[in-house]
Amino acid sequence: MKATGIVRKIDDLGRIVIPKEIRKGLRIRVGDPLEIYVEKNGEIILKKYAPMGDLLKISEQYADTLFKTSGFAVCITDTDSITAVSGCPKKEYLDKEISDNILDIMRDRSIWFTKDGIVMKIVNGEGPIKYISQIIAPIIADGDAMGSVIFFSLDNTKKITEIELKLVQSAATFLGKQMEI
Repeated sequence: MKATGIVRKIDDLGRIVIPKEIRKGLRIRVGDPLEIYVEKNGEIILKKYAPMGDLLKISEQYADTLFKTSGFAVCITDTDSITAVSGCPKKEYLDKEISDNILDIMRDRSIWFTKDGIVMKIVNGEGPIKYISQIIAPIIADGDAMGSVIFFSLDNTKKITEIELKLVQSAATFLGKQMEI
């Protein structure tokens, strides 16, 4: 465990403030759920809750099915990283931190797709943008953005049609409903 050198006191309501620097570094935002663990030696561990983790097997299978159906590469994310990949090199995407662009699309709660040649970075630290076509749909569960479904292509001949838009929208809606169960 990494020591930060920061000490905080518990207030009279039993609360403790997580320093801004730590929240920013871990991308913990107001309203984000945290899991609390207690170790046998008395340590308290706070972990950012990842509800998409509960759907890992389903999202992996769904990404494979979406790729085989559409021919577009598919990434499924939670609010931090990519959790499932199909149709592209997993080492380039799986478990990588998603870009602020993807977070903004999730916050807006609307489907985004490539228009006028404008594309978005998918993962942080990505080099020059290589995508030709993209569709990004937020996964909404109980009114909260929990992740996203991303289709993309590196092929000039693969353009987004109404069919892909509906497919991504259906996938995001399905995964959101699964999280509400």
